[in-house]
Amino acid sequence: MLLVVALGGNALLERGERPDAGVQQRHVRTAACALAPLASEHTLVLCHGNGPQVGVLALESENDPELTHPFPLDALGAQTQGMIGYWLAQELGNAGVAPPVAIVTQTVVDREDPAFGAPTKFVGAGYPEQEARRLAAEHGWTVGRDTAGWRRVVASPQPLRVVELPTIRRLVESGTTVICGGGGGVPVVAGEHGRLDGAQAVVDKDMTAALLAIQLDADRLVVLTDVDAVKQDFGTPRERTLATVDVAQLRAMDFPAGSMAPKVEACTWFVASTGRPAAIGALRDAPAVFTGAAGTTVTMSGSLE
Repeated sequence: MLLVVALGGNALLERGERPDAGVQQRHVRTAACALAPLASEHTLVLCHGNGPQVGVLALESENDPELTHPFPLDALGAQTQGMIGYWLAQELGNAGVAPPVAIVTQTVVDREDPAFGAPTKFVGAGYPEQEARRLAAEHGWTVGRDTAGWRRVVASPQPLRVVELPTIRRLVESGTTVICGGGGGVPVVAGEHGRLDGAQAVVDKDMTAALLAIQLDADRLVVLTDVDAVKQDFGTPRERTLATVDVAQLRAMDFPAGSMAPKVEACTWFVASTGRPAAIGALRDAPAVFTGAAGTTVTMSGSLE
């Protein structure tokens, strides 16, 4: 089977940890070991998050006195794709997966997407409110609060097309494990005569994974994160775990923007477009999430046939 797997940024850096290379590489090694059983039986296309890494590079760039202007977000996204792709490819190989290929991926977005006027995507480290507001004033950021604290918030437009899709498809057809769409892919906008230019945004990697899964005719979309499953009425006395749920039920529920909401949206998009199941669950349970023994399975009917 062909599986498109979206790997959350927590696979590389947990909340509150220092973004040191050694810390991230240790997490990548753990992720690779969790994914290796799936890769041994199926062809994988792996998309990964990069929010913490982009945030670190952006702050370094803003504070570099040698630069006339800081590096734009699209360039930083490309840098993190190379770094994280290298780590994942190396550790998957060390875990026994046939040599994977990492591709720096561009994702076309609409320059008129309303998301550019309403930033929702958190990137970088969390700060106390006063520090976050100081940085926002100093660097021209928009900031907001999530579970990690006060953080920078950027636009997250809808992915329309993955530029490198033909190459990814050929690699998949050869049985190669492909690492692509890192951080949702570098956001680019199309101009005259096919010209592409970088956009100052971060595309949600779950949505890009869903787009790839649809266009590659994948058998399953698997979204792996740091939570066990989708929770209805999360954080309330009515909270309950959803083991199997259908698209209509999910669309009638509300989920936190920037965290569970894009994961649910990506899965419902894939299932509604293909009629095939999607799953959301913890990285450590990856094989069980795929089979439906753990996590949340999303189907058209609400049951696995």
